[in-house]
Amino acid sequence: MTPPSSAPPDLQPVYPTFGAELVAASRLAAPVVFVQLGVMLMGVVDTLMLGHLSAEALAAGGIGHATNIALLIFGFGTLSALDPLIAQAYGAGDRASVAAHLQRGLVLALALSLPLCLILWDLRPLLRLFGQPAVVVEGAGSYIRGILWGVPAYLLFTAFRQTLQAMRIVRPAATAIVFGNVFNLVFNWLLIFGHLGFPALGVRGSAYATSGARWGMLVWLLVASRRQLAPYWNGFTAEAAAVGRYVRMLRIGIPIGLHSSIEILLFATVAFLMGRMGVAELAGHQIAINLASLSFMVPMGIGSAAATLVGNAIGHQDMREARRAAGACLFLGGGTMFLFALVFAAFPEGLARLYTADAATVAVAAMLLPIAAVFQVFDGLQVVSVGVLRGAADTAFPAALALVGFWAVGLPASWLLGFRFGFGAAGLWWGLTLAIAAVATLLMLRMTSRLRRHIQRAA
Repeated sequence: MTPPSSAPPDLQPVYPTFGAELVAASRLAAPVVFVQLGVMLMGVVDTLMLGHLSAEALAAGGIGHATNIALLIFGFGTLSALDPLIAQAYGAGDRASVAAHLQRGLVLALALSLPLCLILWDLRPLLRLFGQPAVVVEGAGSYIRGILWGVPAYLLFTAFRQTLQAMRIVRPAATAIVFGNVFNLVFNWLLIFGHLGFPALGVRGSAYATSGARWGMLVWLLVASRRQLAPYWNGFTAEAAAVGRYVRMLRIGIPIGLHSSIEILLFATVAFLMGRMGVAELAGHQIAINLASLSFMVPMGIGSAAATLVGNAIGHQDMREARRAAGACLFLGGGTMFLFALVFAAFPEGLARLYTADAATVAVAAMLLPIAAVFQVFDGLQVVSVGVLRGAADTAFPAALALVGFWAVGLPASWLLGFRFGFGAAGLWWGLTLAIAAVATLLMLRMTSRLRRHIQRAA
């Protein structure tokens, strides 16, 4: 039997000032950011190690990783429907709804795994269609084929992680991330280069290491969170087969998945365009985008914390607290990205040399990182705004705004600046900067408008 509803004790305090709300937001955001950084760090390790194998391996692993993430992010986004649903139910003290949403999240994670694995099975024809070099196509195809074995584990981990996070329980996911990164580092070293008698599998070995790490993270998370999940889990019940509930969940989740995919696919498309310019341009782009993505994990984690805080506040019908939480998280997200912007602008070549010694690749990456510094603050503000809106279960309209900003503004601008006006790799990135600035502005206007009015809890 599901435990009776009661108001969660950790939601009783109300933060009467912006400073107090900022402290509360920081306490929740810090471990969430740690988890986001840990997820991203696995890709960074793959890229660093492949970069020391060869420029071709770096380019192949980079394009393979970007393509894989572009699809996985849709599944992650769809499962992020759990953020507002569970955060608001938890804020209202509705334990029965929390338990039901968890069941449906797990079913949905498994249901999403099959089509995603089928799509990932062989993407080489698509890569050839986009004009990628033959050596990159074969290496990327090998990476993608190896990484798909971890897709079910990644999505199940996401369902459990989002459920726990919406209830402000983040330590189990943080410890699982530490384990996953250690596993990934060790097995990258073993399987890429063939140390200690293991086969030297190169790019494919990196993918196998990441897939294994994802399964290990899932097992670790389940063991570490078993006590916290116990009040909400007694096996699958009739709620897991309630079709109408899935429809409501997908109405929230699919726009989040599309929103996330819209941005990631734009960056993947720019990577394809870079590949048409040459291996050095693609490898340099991969280094710059890897560093930009690493910094992006900080406001992304803050945005996830914003979804929890705003969702909890809406659950217990306190709009003043929701507005304070939104303001605090925006301040944190924009401020941290400003600091990253300073680092990117000051040390572009030094950062690039962490990945490779290839002079041509370093030159491209060092040229792109100062451009990344320009869009950092905009990127932080837009992803935190998305988190705030997600906490209010407002997902469809923000996805439409992202579609306009990234694809109607960003892609044409990148193409024109990169190819028509002859600015090359830098032109492609200035187009991305214009897109991110446009989306950030539109989303902040939407967020401001929504928070001015009373918001009802999502069904």
